Amino acid sequence: MTTGNDTGTGSADPGRADGATLRVGGADAELEARIGRELTAFNNAATGADDEADLSVRVTDADGELVGGLTGWTWGGRAGINTMWVRADQRHRGWGGRMLGAAEEEARRRGCTEISVASFSFQAPAFYRRHGYTATGIRDGIPGGHVDHQFWKSLVDDPAGVLRLVALVDLRADPEAGRRYEDAVLALLGRHGGRLERRLRTGDGRTEVHVIRFASRAGYDGYLADSERAALRAELGDVAPTARVLEVHDI
Repeated sequence: MTTGNDTGTGSADPGRADGATLRVGGADAELEARIGRELTAFNNAATGADDEADLSVRVTDADGELVGGLTGWTWGGRAGINTMWVRADQRHRGWGGRMLGAAEEEARRRGCTEISVASFSFQAPAFYRRHGYTATGIRDGIPGGHVDHQFWKSLVDDPAGVLRLVALVDLRADPEAGRRYEDAVLALLGRHGGRLERRLRTGDGRTEVHVIRFASRAGYDGYLADSERAALRAELGDVAPTARVLEVHDI
């Protein structure tokens, strides 16, 4: 339904533009399907990955009734979980972990190297942490004061060997040069199995906080010994950033 009229005073009708019409409504299966097709085509063209596929796990009891299920997707070497549910009378019997494991195994079979999921604070964030998922961010403002937690997990690394670090980086000697240096050396993480999960900066631009994950301690050691990183640091000399590095883990 459109609203308002073009009065000719310079404020166009928000529902019309060049003869087009804007309507707001509820569920629209046709619209959802069309947008899905259009975005899939756009994404495939942009990335070169055209293997998008649905993923599901279903558990039924002896009577054929649904015990639990999981839905998700795989695409371009990545996997994601959309929904997971277990019937109330079957909870705490290990079905969640079995379904999650089955989904991860199928994702690996399809060539995926990582998987992601979101879980509200009143759902199962602790469950995903127990199964090796790392928190990558939160979104506040869920009704009732709850939080939306975002998680990620590698499907190729051993969770027991993962090293997670927080670096407190002091840029005060030369903030601009320090930021350029950090841009360059953080780009080297991937060659050593490292991943920058968060990069934060104080308002004065003099301090940064980096949350970094390595697949193993050996990867971190390799990053510290990287000759390109050493050369970049040598170029800055006395104005190179200094950092305090802490090993951390989820709780």
